[in-house]
Amino acid sequence: MNSALIPNLDLRQENVALPLNNAHTLALSAGQTHSLVILDNRELDRQCLAQCMAAQKADLQILAFGSIEEWKQKRDEYAPLAAILLNVGGKKVDEPAVSEQIRKLSSEFASTPLIVLADSDDFGQIVRALEYGAKGFIPASVSVSVCMELIALSVAGGIFVPASALFAMRHLLDSSNSTARPLSGIFTDRQAEVVEALRRGKANKIIAYELNLRESTVKVHVRNIMKKVKATNRTEVVFKLNDLFQSGVPA
Repeated sequence: MNSALIPNLDLRQENVALPLNNAHTLALSAGQTHSLVILDNRELDRQCLAQCMAAQKADLQILAFGSIEEWKQKRDEYAPLAAILLNVGGKKVDEPAVSEQIRKLSSEFASTPLIVLADSDDFGQIVRALEYGAKGFIPASVSVSVCMELIALSVAGGIFVPASALFAMRHLLDSSNSTARPLSGIFTDRQAEVVEALRRGKANKIIAYELNLRESTVKVHVRNIMKKVKATNRTEVVFKLNDLFQSGVPA
């Protein structure tokens, strides 16, 4: 089927690209100098979303296609591209097909922000989307008007992630700080580095090489660490250090 512009059902704007048979392309509405392309292989979903967005954003030409290849065939008929909204729905960003699509789009359209719209606001999925090249991640839980504002933010050069992602990041930072807290007040900074190496089972020679120390200096640090945790041998010191990290209190 061909993609063309049709009027909104409420006749507000004629700027939604929807698949129709033997349809013609309507002229741009006044003030529409750029376009937003919605990519979603689910026809009903993308049509509904496009209609809702068109009612909210009069200055953007809203286009909806099942793939970027469909848009390329008609690109000369539309306003210059301002952003791409990839609706992955309930799919996971790290699924091979989805991750490859994000990478390919972000690489091919490097100067155009690619925004991912998804049912999930999982922190890991958001981070991966950004790693793959997306310039924003919008959860489907937001309203259409908010979604449009967030797209405008990306077009202006900003990067948006949900507040839930920031809270998750803060939780991770707090967890990291609570993990490191048992070391404060017990070991010096250098001893703390040796402690981390010991917990990973590294030999003194390896520790000395990685920390740029003499092996004899590492041995001194190990002895002092053993005294502080009241261990009599290397195996016991590792056991007590692991127990210290798990409990979060001095041994």
